[in-house]
Amino acid sequence: MKASADSQKTNHWKLRCGPSGLHFFNRVTGLNVLFDDVLPPASLYSRAPRQVSIAITNRCDLACAHCYAPKSLDELQFDSIVRWLTELDAHGTLGVGFGGGEPTLYPDFARLCQCLAHKTRLSVSFTTHGHQIDDVLVESLRGSVNFIRVSMDGVGATYESIRRRSFTELLSRLKQVRSISRFGINVVINEHTLPDLDDVAIVAGDIGACELLLLPQVPIRGIPAISSDDMQSLRQWVDSYRGPLKLCINESSAEGFPTCDPLFKEPGLRAYAHIDAKGVLKPSSYSDIGLSLNDGSVLQALDQLALDLEENNI
Repeated sequence: MKASADSQKTNHWKLRCGPSGLHFFNRVTGLNVLFDDVLPPASLYSRAPRQVSIAITNRCDLACAHCYAPKSLDELQFDSIVRWLTELDAHGTLGVGFGGGEPTLYPDFARLCQCLAHKTRLSVSFTTHGHQIDDVLVESLRGSVNFIRVSMDGVGATYESIRRRSFTELLSRLKQVRSISRFGINVVINEHTLPDLDDVAIVAGDIGACELLLLPQVPIRGIPAISSDDMQSLRQWVDSYRGPLKLCINESSAEGFPTCDPLFKEPGLRAYAHIDAKGVLKPSSYSDIGLSLNDGSVLQALDQLALDLEENNI
């Protein structure tokens, strides 16, 4: 039994080779270890992005004004998702993040997470509004999901004015979320949520979150981007924060924030790629440039997308 347990622990680790060195990742703990004094030859570089996000469905039972997801019923096929991720796993991808839409509305969501947990060495995570998390889903996801991100835009009345759902009910759902895996809180930052950031951080810490992801609002369907004044206020808040949560920010908004990138030699598609609910491979979920995967190889599509981006000086 001991040998079996030790072997299982070893299987939690995955090695990725790249121009930054040897990158070891543990999907259970989330620990990253980089040996940057050991540089592998270019022939051994991992071909797939470190992280991939997939919008498995565009369906959602909420209608938040700031949401950038397309308002359609597009949904990916189960077998296609597994095939793409099996290929990416074999070529160095460390984790997949499922989103949408609301991923928990995907018909075979729990079975998808279970399949990937056993068939691949990927870290499986998803982003959710949380209100679909119940006892049945908790039991079916436990052991198959490594991290969960829950959207919480403000607290109390602020949250309820945006999400049109009970904040008290969300807190109850978060107690169920933390019984599945480690989790973090996402908050879209705009003029309405910025004044609530102190309370968001306190609530997130008290409920057991380990991370606070800041998402400055992007322009979408007549909703403006976060103002420069609010961005400055956000930078000041980050500089003054002394709480226990790890603070993160999306890459497109990182300029001017105290971020650290030990893998700066691996930008762009070496770092991240996105697949939308129509099966289009993109450099990010916001991008207008992409390639339809259809039944082809993800790696071949990545190579072609890299050429397209280079030709367009992106």
